[in-house]
Amino acid sequence: MALVVVAGVAATAGYWWQHAEPRLPVGIAFGNGRVEADEIDIATKFSGRIAALLVDEGDTVRAGQVVARMDTQDLEMSLHKVEAQVLGASRMLDEAQADVQQQKAQAKLAEQQLTRTIVLVDRGYATAEVLDQRHQQMSAASAALAAANARVGQAEQMLAAANHDADLYRINIADNSLVAPRDGRVQYRLANIGEVVGAGGKVLTILDTGYVYMDIFLPTAEAGRTTVGSDARIVLDAAPKAPIPAKVVFVSGEAQFTPKAVETKAERDKLMFRVRVRVDPDHLSTHAAEMSSGLPGLAYVRLNGDVEWPASLALGRTDEPSR
Repeated sequence: MALVVVAGVAATAGYWWQHAEPRLPVGIAFGNGRVEADEIDIATKFSGRIAALLVDEGDTVRAGQVVARMDTQDLEMSLHKVEAQVLGASRMLDEAQADVQQQKAQAKLAEQQLTRTIVLVDRGYATAEVLDQRHQQMSAASAALAAANARVGQAEQMLAAANHDADLYRINIADNSLVAPRDGRVQYRLANIGEVVGAGGKVLTILDTGYVYMDIFLPTAEAGRTTVGSDARIVLDAAPKAPIPAKVVFVSGEAQFTPKAVETKAERDKLMFRVRVRVDPDHLSTHAAEMSSGLPGLAYVRLNGDVEWPASLALGRTDEPSR
């Protein structure tokens, strides 16, 4: 019993020692929080069957990388059909344009005959009846040319519509290749190969490792001195001697009670303001694999730019955690 009591006291003392407020110079505030990264759901645009999954949980992906493909056989068959319609419309347009050239030649001939007949009538070598016939031929040739031009316009519209349908099918086929919108890490695989999902069905969830942050809560006096862009540090419980560079990117304009995660009653009795501290993107470019979402820790905010960071929060430390 004595050993059990001693062990319990030691564990309690260790816990409170670990979570006790660190000794900090005036002008530096801190709060408890968890590292978070925005979750991005990769979902289907159309209903269909999953043909391939190219990544798995834990894999790192790059922006624009294809992570899954849907079955597009039906769309590809429809595309082939529309492409045949495009070919047919193109040939119709060629025929209509050739007909225009022919009608232009007929109209030119009718105009020349009319001109000669007018001269012959003036000289008495042709009758008015012949002149009337030439006028009618000229009118018919002009009408035929106008009709040929109209057929060209109709063929152009048919070709444009067919090309539009073909482009739409190509876009839909491309949209069935699911891509990662941002650099990140696959958090969840929500469907398997062969499953049929509806439009908007989630296939994968990735964490945006380019935007990693920690939300903390500061009392009014400290939150009022915190500004966007203030220098900050994040220290994870898993790596207490490896401070992470960060910046304040958001300060809430509305007060709220502190969450249940806050340990001391004095803090719970105060109104607090949410402050978001974002990990430096340059640091993430080389340490993204270490930024696991959900890791608890502390975020420190420098309220006064003239205050020097204590040695425990200096960057580039090489000392190892005590064991």
